[in-house]
Amino acid sequence: MKVCEITGKVALVGNNVSHSNVKTKRKFNPNLKTKRFWSEEEGRWITLKVSTSGIKTINKKGLAAALKGAAAPKKIY
Repeated sequence: MKVCEITGKVALVGNNVSHSNVKTKRKFNPNLKTKRFWSEEEGRWITLKVSTSGIKTINKKGLAAALKGAAAPKKIY
């Protein structure tokens, strides 16, 4: 499933709207990237599927603090 492991962002549902105003369903997926982060505490690489805003959160807070406050289930770490 497409879920950010830091922010908990998931796909949203909306409409495509044509020029004639006909609406058809579509999904707005989060901008997810698979990225490796170095964990100083564990001394190893941790691979996470995170949104780009989640990457910015990790850069700002640090990996350990971001994982403690993660919105997604803690099945990875």
